[in-house]
Amino acid sequence: MHFIDIFIKRPVLSTVISLLILVAGIGTAFTLQVRQYPYMNNATIIVTTAYPGANPEIIQGFITTPLEQSVGAADGIDYMTSQSVLGLSTLTINVKLGADPNNVLSQVVQKVNAVQNVMPSGAQSPAIDMQSGNSFPSLILGFTSDALNEQEITAYIKNQLTPKLQSLGGISNVIIWGQKDYAMRVWLNYDKMARFNVTPDDIANALQANSLIAAGGQIKGPYFNVTLNPTTNLDNAQTYKQLVVKNENGNLVRLGDVATVELGAQTYTANVSFNGKYGVFAGVVAASDANVLTVVDNIMKDLPSIKASLPTGLNMNIVYNNTTYIKASIEDVVKTLIEAVIIVTVVLFLFIGSFRSVIIPVVAIPLSMIGSFLLMFLMGFSINLLTLLSMVLAIGLVVDDAIVVLENIYRHIEEGATPFEAAIQGAREIANPVILMTLTLVAVYLPIGMMGGLTGILFTEFAYSLAGAVVISGIVAYTFSPMLCSKVLSKSITEAKTVKFIDKLFEKLKNAYERALRLVMSVRIVVILFGAVVLISCYSLFMGTKSELAPTEDQAFIGIQGTAPSPANIHYLNTFAPALYKDMQSLPGVESTFVVNGYPQSNNSFGGVVLKPWSERKETQMEIKPVLQNLVNNVAGSQIYTFEMPSLPGISFGPPMQFVIQSVNSYPSIYGIANDVINKMMSSGLFVFAQSDLQFDNPQMIVQIDREKAASLGISMQQIAQALGYAYSGGYVNYFSMLGYSYQVIPELADDLKLTKEQLGQIRITTASGKLVPLSAIVTFKTQSVPLSLNRFQQLNSATINAVTTPGISQGQAIEYMQSLAKTELPQGYTHDYAGSARQFLENSSQMAVAFLFALIVIFLMLAAQFESFRDPLIILISVPMSICGALIPLYLGQLFNLGYASINIYTQVGLITLIGLISKHGILLVEFANKLQEEGYDKVEAILKSAALRLRPILMTTAAMVVGVIPLVLATGAGAVSRQSIGIVIASGMTIGTLFTLFVVPVVYTYLAKDRRALIERWKEEDKIIAQINKNHHLE
Repeated sequence: MHFIDIFIKRPVLSTVISLLILVAGIGTAFTLQVRQYPYMNNATIIVTTAYPGANPEIIQGFITTPLEQSVGAADGIDYMTSQSVLGLSTLTINVKLGADPNNVLSQVVQKVNAVQNVMPSGAQSPAIDMQSGNSFPSLILGFTSDALNEQEITAYIKNQLTPKLQSLGGISNVIIWGQKDYAMRVWLNYDKMARFNVTPDDIANALQANSLIAAGGQIKGPYFNVTLNPTTNLDNAQTYKQLVVKNENGNLVRLGDVATVELGAQTYTANVSFNGKYGVFAGVVAASDANVLTVVDNIMKDLPSIKASLPTGLNMNIVYNNTTYIKASIEDVVKTLIEAVIIVTVVLFLFIGSFRSVIIPVVAIPLSMIGSFLLMFLMGFSINLLTLLSMVLAIGLVVDDAIVVLENIYRHIEEGATPFEAAIQGAREIANPVILMTLTLVAVYLPIGMMGGLTGILFTEFAYSLAGAVVISGIVAYTFSPMLCSKVLSKSITEAKTVKFIDKLFEKLKNAYERALRLVMSVRIVVILFGAVVLISCYSLFMGTKSELAPTEDQAFIGIQGTAPSPANIHYLNTFAPALYKDMQSLPGVESTFVVNGYPQSNNSFGGVVLKPWSERKETQMEIKPVLQNLVNNVAGSQIYTFEMPSLPGISFGPPMQFVIQSVNSYPSIYGIANDVINKMMSSGLFVFAQSDLQFDNPQMIVQIDREKAASLGISMQQIAQALGYAYSGGYVNYFSMLGYSYQVIPELADDLKLTKEQLGQIRITTASGKLVPLSAIVTFKTQSVPLSLNRFQQLNSATINAVTTPGISQGQAIEYMQSLAKTELPQGYTHDYAGSARQFLENSSQMAVAFLFALIVIFLMLAAQFESFRDPLIILISVPMSICGALIPLYLGQLFNLGYASINIYTQVGLITLIGLISKHGILLVEFANKLQEEGYDKVEAILKSAALRLRPILMTTAAMVVGVIPLVLATGAGAVSRQSIGIVIASGMTIGTLFTLFVVPVVYTYLAKDRRALIERWKEEDKIIAQINKNHHLE
């Protein structure tokens, strides 16, 4: 008795197995987390070290370089960049995907602590922060007011809003843009200081000595204790003004006599505005292991109470909400899922003609899909865009095995067998192919699950969820479908008019196909030559199709990044905001706009255009973006480029091309080469924007000290440094307490007194004799142009060229051009690298090629083991390049019309790998049955002809089920539509054209490569006799 007979003879057993799968799937489905993408433990560690007033050269030499050399030895780092600007060193450490970020963080902390003792005494302790997941906020709340200033708004966000938001859970960080913390600003006036013989040191010493927090302790009595509270702390501008900074023979000089004291802001270098109105933003960054949908939903539910408790006069608006796109994407995929089920059911009815018969393959859909939830639960997966996408593809796949079983059993009923006999006989014949087809599809997805990097992390859940659904469909086809056939099918079904009509159509089609195939057999060499041409064209199509990491999605958001000349400050940037707003708000489909000035550097602007929902506008984001780029190109005095948010997680936002030039040579030499590269890029026509982050346009005044004069006057270098630092650095000298919070006290020269070297020369310094001399007595001044920032990449001096490609030019084309440009333009001693999405593109391309090759090898070996032949797998897999060619045709043609899906990207590559398993199933059916016919006495040609004719209907049915199942993907619109279109087009076209090739090319190749099974049978019989004789002799012994 065959194992499969058990489930036909015991219908309750087979029904219980299916019900257990269904119940377990339903029970676990509601426990699965819903999120946009699979959990990705990507992390960035940022080490910032402040050294107020120090220029970039000092920052790099004394802080950045020692930190880099120490931290660079840590394990688990993908790449490291550094930035040395005025008063600040920033190390950005990108952790390798898959590495444990906490372990890397622990190493970084140890490495940083090891070099703190070699840093300058004026440098502050390094601050180490780890950002996990997406560093860009998922939700941005904007606060504006006509009654409150930015310091008051900042205090509300920091002290009231942030704790409330963090109490909701799942929040990694609340970023405050336009943050203006309270500070006691002491605006020094050197004319007044000179009049009263007061130096910066006098003021700093007075501030440090006469305003401090003191712990007074307690007076302990015999029965009661009394707490002492000494009023050593100053807490308002009026008391600071009365602070005595010098006592000249009883003449008291107070701080208010030489400075303007006010409760102001810690910094004035950045601001934000929403729809043209200034305010402060709070950006919510979800933790990497949190469900961003849940996090934002919790905040949205709490917004009414937050609004109700806002201070009088403070307004709150939602500036940006990324979950709108995420929810819309998930809703669209679920809608696609439902559409696919309906379409597949209808098409199966058209092929079968009987509602009772359609039940058999259709019942595999809910069983397989719901059952896959159990496997997802066991593997710790989530319901996300990719696992939902796998279910859409699974609809066409999971019915395949049941269709093959149904068709074979149905054929036996037509030949006169009873339903029970047909079920037994048909199921036995098809058992091995069903198992093999299931294992083949599973084998296709194993390499994806074992990949590392971005592709492996993203698509492991997709691959294993789809493989799990296929495995369950195989179980259903093996245990439930044959039993159902024995109960549902009957001779009367074959007599139905609809069934007879469809059977006649298929009979005619089969006869026509058989005639065409016999004709093809007479010109086999032509078919082989045609196949060779297809293989060659496959390579040409692949190389001629543009490539990119991921297709651009309409996320209803366009970002802008502006760079003004290096010396530009916030006042300069503010002059361009009205022009930016005018350009942004003139676009069609705009819902709101915002601008952040002074971010990420003092001469940068960052902004965004939030578009209306997809149903409320005609233009797509991709159509609006070039219009905005053309508009901002006309904004004089600033270079501005537009960009989209990344379509995939784990990628920093920014332009599609970030080309890094590295060298140990000087920055001026790198600057010259970078400019040459930019000129070549812009003349190529491939780029509409290119800019280097290395610019020698920042004026620097060198204070050259006459050391002999200074020594003769008894003036130390420390005195000079401190005097300059207090006047210009903006560094704090101590803290004061106000309303339970501590804030900085910052002495600094008033802005209107910083403008000229003559004013700089009026700074007074105390000599050894106690006299005051102006700084100009011991120094001279020299002006030069230097970079605003000194950047390094992987511990080498660097210049990063940020570029935006011309519409229609893919990321792959741009990278290919830059690779060739690097060979011609970079001299010896200079290397290049990539950052951002361009870096991920290069890493992903090589990984996908390996996965594709690995999938072919695994399937080949599995087929060889099953067929006990190395020839049969070659025959089966010959259809793979044919199918790949069919998939590439619409991609190649689509790029001629600049269609979004028309590229080789991470989705189309997964689709191409999927085709290996899908199209191989046809070859398995043909070769398996042809081999059996040979064993029954047919020659090779007649065996494959009969096999092809008999298997035509199930092949067409499974192909139709798969193709129509992805039609909703092909026709997708709205949020996330382009990625769905990409994989849908590949599978639909690849399956359609690949099936056509399979039906004609595989039979021809079979006649050339397949073994003569009749001779093989005779050999096996002889071997069986020898083994039997050996066993007999062994028994006698």
